[in-house]
Amino acid sequence: MTRRMLTKTLTRIGAATTLVLIASPVLTGCSTSKNKADTLYVARDVSTLYNSGKARLDRGQYKLAAALFDEVERQHPYSPWARRAQLMSAFSYYMNRDYPESIAASQRFLSIHTGNKDAPYAYYLIALCYYEQIADVTRDQKITQQAMDALGELIRRYPDTRYAADARLKVDLVNDHLAGKEMELGRFYQRRGQWLAATLRFRTVIDKFQTTTHTPEALERLVESYLSLGIPAEAQKAAAVLGRNYPGTKWYERSYKLMQQHPVKS
Repeated sequence: MTRRMLTKTLTRIGAATTLVLIASPVLTGCSTSKNKADTLYVARDVSTLYNSGKARLDRGQYKLAAALFDEVERQHPYSPWARRAQLMSAFSYYMNRDYPESIAASQRFLSIHTGNKDAPYAYYLIALCYYEQIADVTRDQKITQQAMDALGELIRRYPDTRYAADARLKVDLVNDHLAGKEMELGRFYQRRGQWLAATLRFRTVIDKFQTTTHTPEALERLVESYLSLGIPAEAQKAAAVLGRNYPGTKWYERSYKLMQQHPVKS
């Protein structure tokens, strides 16, 4: 769905270009030598460069397409097609999973064309580049936070666009991912008997990511940790919240059994 949305927008952006560009021969050939020849600096009219890039994009040769769109901007920086070529280049890099290059191209577009009608698309592309690099919860989450920041920036600037609607869905998934990281660390500390450190991680899930799927387990893990720390009253509070909000889960059953084994003295 995401890539379809991107492609549909690029089709709209490029449509005006295709209509008015003078028909020109499209560069052909798939050998290494011919591909290199395509991007050698040779002064060419804008229609030849742009149409060549579009042809390569349509054929799935994303890296070469990006290089040709970059040539449009380099050789014809003041042409009306330079703006469109910037976005086409950013999209081509994205499709080739060259995420840093796609982000850089999108940011360059935004720095030059602030307030342009296609700015939401550029912000969305940046957010996707970070989002698609999110690693599993056992690894550093810097990219995850960058994805969250980029999605939030898009939503803040363009709340009523279809890109923002998709970004909101992705924010929920990113939050779930960040909560999963906290849970993974909390369990690690539990296994090592570092109950206070574990408690802090589980509290983070409850305080910052309470709408995620990890909240019931976080509450049950808090019950375990508080009991191990010798503060059953706090464990009882966590169990009560768990029972009130997630009464039919296995996590509540586990916490209920634990509290039966460690009743709070009045």
